[in-house]
Amino acid sequence: MISEIKKELTEHIIPFWKNLRDNEFGGYYGLLTHDLTLDKKAVKGCILNSRITWFFSNAYMLLKDESLLEEAKHGYAFLKDYCVDKENGGVFWSMTYDGKPEDTTKHTYNQAFTIYALSSYYAATGDKEALALAYELKDIVETKCTDDLGYMEAFNAKFEKVDNDKLSENGVMADKTMNTLLHVFEAYTELYRVDHNEKVAERIKWMMDVIADKIYNPAEHRQEVFFDREYNTLIDLYSYGHDIETAWLVDRGLEVLGDAAYTTKLSPITKDLTNNVKKVAFNGSSLANECERGVVNTARIWWVQAETLVGFLNGYQKDNSREDYLEAAKAEWNFIRDYQIDKREGSEWFYEVSEAGQPNTEKDIAEPWKCPYHNGRMCIEAIKRAAQCEKIAAL
Repeated sequence: MISEIKKELTEHIIPFWKNLRDNEFGGYYGLLTHDLTLDKKAVKGCILNSRITWFFSNAYMLLKDESLLEEAKHGYAFLKDYCVDKENGGVFWSMTYDGKPEDTTKHTYNQAFTIYALSSYYAATGDKEALALAYELKDIVETKCTDDLGYMEAFNAKFEKVDNDKLSENGVMADKTMNTLLHVFEAYTELYRVDHNEKVAERIKWMMDVIADKIYNPAEHRQEVFFDREYNTLIDLYSYGHDIETAWLVDRGLEVLGDAAYTTKLSPITKDLTNNVKKVAFNGSSLANECERGVVNTARIWWVQAETLVGFLNGYQKDNSREDYLEAAKAEWNFIRDYQIDKREGSEWFYEVSEAGQPNTEKDIAEPWKCPYHNGRMCIEAIKRAAQCEKIAAL
């Protein structure tokens, strides 16, 4: 499995995203349709470009291929020169193909992914300008995107609050979301890992308390997803992909933080989330998307499958008695290899396939949310974990 995953990373995912580089206007092209039509004038999502920058930075640190560093530098230049609002601060939601502001929404989620990218880029390059920009965005999140209870979400260009339609789904309009909190946590974890700033560490601890005390539902063995301002849940919803992703990202945060009290508090939660996802949503080969009011959405989404594989590897590393997690990770890879990966020349992974592996032809191959962050990270994590664990290496 691991050799196949490394080949997928080096011979498929990396070349695909290199080919989407825009050498004329900067960044990476924003749309490749399901029929593999490239739209060079499509909107360029700032999340897409921050995630691509994160990916190439981390791929470079793993593989030491100088061409990957050049891609990371290309992505960073677009973020710094175009996506950052020089007047009001913060990162826009999206740009036109030639680098003009397209959607000037400032979203906490978007600031977080840029911090994540800049932190990894700094780790790859030592570029202190990138680290300084990461801290500027962190300060914006803490001063402009925070109320007395936690992180607010959506703002206009001047950081005046607007409806959170971009991160709300399932018929609700949420003031706060598990998803945004998770990715601020993820970004701050990476920022702390590369610079060990104690103020960042304190916010990581605060977010862990929120996850444990407000987001996690011990009775349902899940996270709640959408909330009002006071963290009252708005809908009966299991987001299986977010639960398994949260489990390993929180474990990574605990590892980076190295605080025994928080490890004691959060580790049982991450174990419970991993176990419950496998128990209720994994069919032996792949993971369902979500369950709303008791109705399961059985679509197999690319990012959910990628996070599932990492989550099960992580679950085994936490508890070596759970060899069933190794078997599940292997089965998940087989599903990804056989069905989620698009075998057509010039393509990457299908956005969505059915439980039986049939592609959804309405979903694009690359678009503002569809990027190498999840599947590329899956490959990087699997390779790193194989180096740490003989049982994983033998898969």
